Amino acid sequence: MDRLRVVGGARLAGTVTVAGAKNSALKLMAAALLAPGKTTITNLPIIADVNYMAELLTRLGCTVEISANKSQVSIDVPEKLGHRADYDLVRKMRASINVLGPLIVRAKEAEVALPGGDAIGSRGLDFHINGLTDMGADINIEHGFVIAKAPNGLTGAPITLEFPSVGATENIMTAATLTKGTTTIDNAAREPDVVDLGEFLIAMGAKISGLGTHTITIEGVKQLKPTTHATLADRIVSGTWAFAAAMTKGDITIVNGRVEHLEVALDKLVEAGAVITTIENGFRVKMDKRPLAVDVATLPYPGFPTDLQPMVITLNSIAEGTSLVTENVFEGRFMFVNELLRLGAKVQVDGHHASITGIPQLSAAPVAATDIRAGAGLVLAALVSDGVTIIEDAFHIDRGYPDFPSQLQSLGADVSRA
Repeated sequence: MDRLRVVGGARLAGTVTVAGAKNSALKLMAAALLAPGKTTITNLPIIADVNYMAELLTRLGCTVEISANKSQVSIDVPEKLGHRADYDLVRKMRASINVLGPLIVRAKEAEVALPGGDAIGSRGLDFHINGLTDMGADINIEHGFVIAKAPNGLTGAPITLEFPSVGATENIMTAATLTKGTTTIDNAAREPDVVDLGEFLIAMGAKISGLGTHTITIEGVKQLKPTTHATLADRIVSGTWAFAAAMTKGDITIVNGRVEHLEVALDKLVEAGAVITTIENGFRVKMDKRPLAVDVATLPYPGFPTDLQPMVITLNSIAEGTSLVTENVFEGRFMFVNELLRLGAKVQVDGHHASITGIPQLSAAPVAATDIRAGAGLVLAALVSDGVTIIEDAFHIDRGYPDFPSQLQSLGADVSRA
């Protein structure tokens, strides 16, 4: 079941509904640790990582109940938390590091294994550690664990991030909610997922301002209360469907897609020749011709998302003309190109640049997914190839795309578990 069989040549047409964002849901679950009592999170994506986070929270002493349809989770947080997050779970998902901030302020200590997740390049924890240290935490890395102690709690501090790291912004923000004094995060991440987390914390009683800007200010409070919150729709899944429509000369209506979260990516699709129209609860992408090549540089939000880089490279690989894609966020993203070359794509990588010469059609071949987004990109590449492509290690895709094969089938693709 870790393989997908994709028959090329389909034109995707129809309607898909986008669930909650993976990159938001997992962080919300971790932040629930801040308030004793039962917090409920709705609009969950049905993905494996939600189960991994649920197990992690259970080991920390929480009682976690996932609804029968798996779209809702209730997390009953005890007054006294455990503080150790072991490697067997943490290695499966990067988002597990988001328990670090809440544990430091609630349990006054934390032992969190260095996280795993996708193989897309080095993503050190320096920004997390430096920020929490500035607030008074004593942090060391020993035997593969981040060991943090703050027996007297944390104190608000001015923090400037060298890079607008999403994870560091989230860990510092969550920890700051229960500190003494005021914390400012300059050069903070502006992603919608960060805003969603901030709004969740405000609903719990946190005092936060500046969400969605470069400077977030958090005034510490003594305690937070449980809440109920609906997860923000997944902009990366929405963007993936948008690129799928453009690549296959298709016509897809994306329910729950929010154009304001994908402005740069959708502008690039319009440049490639797609027609995009907004609807009451989403948007529609229609393409009637072979796409035109587009140049792209990935950047932190609101720039072009690094998570959609495999999709734009795939689009350019069958587009008319030549293009340049520059990766400015994760140096390992171009691992995906090695698999795309097996499908006949003409891509040359030089440092953090990839030059692509478009050809009319790719050629089916066995390939392997190396991460969530690379896997989705390979599925789209297989759809615009001749013949049958087998994609190994498809479990990566399942971590970010709920029921991807069934949704593709509903749009007219011939995709199945192999």
